[in-house]
Amino acid sequence: MAYSVAQITTVADCDLLLSLAAKEKADQNFKKLSEERLTLNYSTTSIEIDADLQSVATEIAATETVIATLPEGKSKEEAIKKKTKLEYRRFLLNNRKESYGVLALLEKELDLNRVTVEISEIDAFITAINARKAEM
Repeated sequence: MAYSVAQITTVADCDLLLSLAAKEKADQNFKKLSEERLTLNYSTTSIEIDADLQSVATEIAATETVIATLPEGKSKEEAIKKKTKLEYRRFLLNNRKESYGVLALLEKELDLNRVTVEISEIDAFITAINARKAEM
């Protein structure tokens, strides 16, 4: 974007704008660092959740097979309890997946890219102000 830097008439105005831009850039750099950390955490968590979900699904299937072959009694009741616990764990993992899964990861990546673009634009603004300051 072209900035209306030709309207700046004093070096003091340039210095003020550069100071404000430097503060904004520092804020955005901090935000970028935070977004990078969050994106990394979401990425790791997303992979872990998917692996846990597959493991739980396998355990549920195996437990269902065992339940089908067991005669009525204590062993079958224990297997049914185990299956219920596994189903609850799958429920919890699916809820976590909504918060930390692939979709949440993509949202964090979008946030990170937005901050990166904002920093680039601040750099362009600083370059334009410095060029105007050099003209004076």
